[in-house]
Amino acid sequence: IRPVFRICHICGKEFGSQSLPIHEPKCLEKWQIENDKLPKHLRRPPPVQPQALPGGSLGTMAENAAAAQSYKLLPCEHCGRTFLPDRLAVHQRSCKPKATKLFPVQIPP
Repeated sequence: IRPVFRICHICGKEFGSQSLPIHEPKCLEKWQIENDKLPKHLRRPPPVQPQALPGGSLGTMAENAAAAQSYKLLPCEHCGRTFLPDRLAVHQRSCKPKATKLFPVQIPP
């Protein structure tokens, strides 16, 4: 049986219950540094920690679901694929807008 891990609401990685409180402050610090490097239109507000729920594994599953919602992916304006904001900029360097198809003009007889 797999142990129950908790998801970081900032980066989405899994951690043990004792490791997550150690990880989160450094992760938030790293997130702020990376967010400040992004162009202004791609910057996001800091992730909000989900409310703690009481009790057992069902509570952990609900907390993990809430944490997963807090790190949203952004869609590429050209192809629609979703990326973390720092990876979106890298992707858009090589993703070009799709060429529009021109339909042949039909001339009435």
